[in-house]
Amino acid sequence: MSMGFKLEWKRAGRLWALAALLLISVSGCACGGRSNAARPAAAPADFGKEPTMNWETRVKELLPLYGHRNWIVIADSAYPAQTAPGIEVVYAGGDQAEVLRKVFEFVDRASHVQPIIHLDKELDWVGEDLAPGVEAYRQKLETLLRGRRVEPMLHEELIKRLDEAAQLFRILVIKTDMTLPYTSVFLELDCGYWSSEKEKTLRERMTASGSASAK
Repeated sequence: MSMGFKLEWKRAGRLWALAALLLISVSGCACGGRSNAARPAAAPADFGKEPTMNWETRVKELLPLYGHRNWIVIADSAYPAQTAPGIEVVYAGGDQAEVLRKVFEFVDRASHVQPIIHLDKELDWVGEDLAPGVEAYRQKLETLLRGRRVEPMLHEELIKRLDEAAQLFRILVIKTDMTLPYTSVFLELDCGYWSSEKEKTLRERMTASGSASAK
């Protein structure tokens, strides 16, 4: 065998070995890619567990700006993030009854507004067999709502009303760590120094006087 042939043979062997190494390397990368694609993305370590900074301060800032037809919602943890442009969401965390108590405290200090309180009608039909702990929450809620104007509505109707209101008016949603269904409390703000009875009297006087703008 000639010297030239031997050199060519060795060179060809090295090329085959290099090609094999490259093939193994590429195959390993492909398997790794498939494995990573199948693995679900890791969630942030403390996602949803850090309260929005100074959520109470945010409520205090907004209340002087809020008035008739604005809303404040104290929501359970599964309440959805809505896409309507007027809705702002903050995370308070903690006990929902305590968050509601603090919100009432802030609203009651604001003389220009008073809340019409809406609850999910479905809450009355949720029993301990379906959601353990709901009865204790109902008792806390009854204490907090005593003497206040409460108007229950079906949950889907409330969500629809919020979506419609958010097209023109601002809404603040305060999310808590509550894990019982149909427990959100919806505060529809009304004028604090003008009642529906006074409005009715005003319209009747305008109608009696023949004012075209009364209707």
